[in-house]
Amino acid sequence: MDVIELKHPLVEHKLAILRDKKTGTKEFRELVSELATMLCYEAMKEAETYETEIETPMTKMKVNKINEDKYAFVPILRAGTGMLDGIINLVPNAKIGHVGMYRDEKTFKPNVYYFKVPKDINKREVLILDPMLATGGSGIDAIDLLKEKGVKKIKFLCIIAAPEGIKKMQEKHPDVQIYTTSIDERLNENAYIIPGLGDAGDRVFGTK
Repeated sequence: MDVIELKHPLVEHKLAILRDKKTGTKEFRELVSELATMLCYEAMKEAETYETEIETPMTKMKVNKINEDKYAFVPILRAGTGMLDGIINLVPNAKIGHVGMYRDEKTFKPNVYYFKVPKDINKREVLILDPMLATGGSGIDAIDLLKEKGVKKIKFLCIIAAPEGIKKMQEKHPDVQIYTTSIDERLNENAYIIPGLGDAGDRVFGTK
């Protein structure tokens, strides 16, 4: 399975500001959106295109386009919605689903409380959005739910990832590609990513 870690000076620069505890809610939210755009750009570089004809102000020509109806984006609530705007800007006609989960503070396992996706989700390539791949529990459960709906092609986009979470996702879903801007060092005893960036949901929505 591929784990694609984006390596680019602009990514490193924006990620450095994102990690800084002094970065405020507005800037944090904007940076999450911008990094999501970069992840989507990379994740869709092999997207299938079809040929069609357009007319420029000068002449007719054949061009290649992406069939946006073949894609769906599924953020994991609530932090994943912070990535959505940056991705919709690239593929505005893609359909959107949602997976709602919360983490049990004792077991660190996710509990699903909401799942709503397009009826024809099985005909689409799905990109799951979650800023943090920590233990891997939320991502694995989201993938399970989508596969139960018949989805065949899934990619997982996250801002930062822990080696432990990557390992678990590889073991359970080796067919799912992971795209991230950074593979961090480890998880601490509370299952937070180190060095990480804190709680992405709280920082996106300013709830702490």
